[in-house]
Amino acid sequence: MKAAAAGGLGASFLVSGAFARDMHDAAGGLKITALRPIFSGRNLFVKVETDKGLYGLGDGSLNTRTTAVAAALKSIEPVILGQDPFRIEHLWQDLFRGTFWRGGPVLLSALSAVDMALWDLKGKALNTPVYNLLGGKCREKIRMYSGCGGSTPDELCRNAEKTMARGFTVLRICPHDGLVDGRYEPGHQIRESVKCMRALRKAVGEEVEIIFECHTRFTPVRAVELCNAIAEYRPVYVEDPLRADSPESYRTLRSHTHVPLGTGEKLGAPWDYKTLIEEDLVDYLRTDVCNCGGISAMRKIAAYGETHYLEMAPHGLPSAIGMMAALHVDLSIPNLYVQEGGLYSNVGSHLTADGEIKDGFAIIGDSPGLGVKLDESRCPPFSTYEHPHWRREDGAVQDW
Repeated sequence: MKAAAAGGLGASFLVSGAFARDMHDAAGGLKITALRPIFSGRNLFVKVETDKGLYGLGDGSLNTRTTAVAAALKSIEPVILGQDPFRIEHLWQDLFRGTFWRGGPVLLSALSAVDMALWDLKGKALNTPVYNLLGGKCREKIRMYSGCGGSTPDELCRNAEKTMARGFTVLRICPHDGLVDGRYEPGHQIRESVKCMRALRKAVGEEVEIIFECHTRFTPVRAVELCNAIAEYRPVYVEDPLRADSPESYRTLRSHTHVPLGTGEKLGAPWDYKTLIEEDLVDYLRTDVCNCGGISAMRKIAAYGETHYLEMAPHGLPSAIGMMAALHVDLSIPNLYVQEGGLYSNVGSHLTADGEIKDGFAIIGDSPGLGVKLDESRCPPFSTYEHPHWRREDGAVQDW
């Protein structure tokens, strides 16, 4: 039996195991020595350093709450010091489940940054792009969508024309981003949104896809009103019509409209998607790699959605580090529909990425790891801001 194994399948297992050990040894038996937050304008990056000088970069940007993520990163640093950076899944589980407090956007953004950095580091150590570590390419390029600003039909149509001229065939609009006399009233916003959607569909024709963004601003009954009012203009999906803290409310919306629905940018780890996926309450998953738990979690969410024939339309990211992390996942999963954003929206002399946006598609190169380089000496100084705090006409708080 031993002789047979040595000349057959058993030998391949032995060779495979030896190869994996050799590759790990070639990387120097790495140990994590530091986890360094790096502020860069409004963004927060993390650098996971090792005893052999090799490092990985991740993105933990959480708009308006970045300093909280930086504090979270420092609090989890002792957990991973001295650890083997190749044990990405083990470290993910320990950082998420090995502590009393888990989940939430601050802790998950910190975990996401570390996870991205570990994948980047491992790709560099093995001299291969991250997408190869995730199973290889499922496509050659990644379809992107771009937002069209404008609060009136004329503004939207003009901006849509400019966006289409850059090669985009999927547009995203949010015509109810403005206020009337400093107040937000859902009924008025819905009526104005219908006018915008009608004009835009007429302007762009039948072949261009339109995503209608709601920013989680509506109650279920108002969301039903909106979805049914714009249904004849065929949105590819209505994005985030309901507050993210109550995914079960999609049951009401789903039962009263046939318009496709998408959500996810404010959700967290894979378990937050359980109700939405298992009850088939949405059609597109809008995962954000910077707050879902990183690359490790995003690929699990994609696989979870695949079992229900759901497609991914991931949220755009505020930096090239986060965007490249998302694009590597996008490239490697079978159920991607489209990715939001632009690769170089926040890239300057301090940050470069091995990729480009061409004719509405992202194309990334074969650089090891995530394919990003950061010059810390050129990072812009730290800055922060606060999202607008909106009110209704009576002074009550309105979801932003």
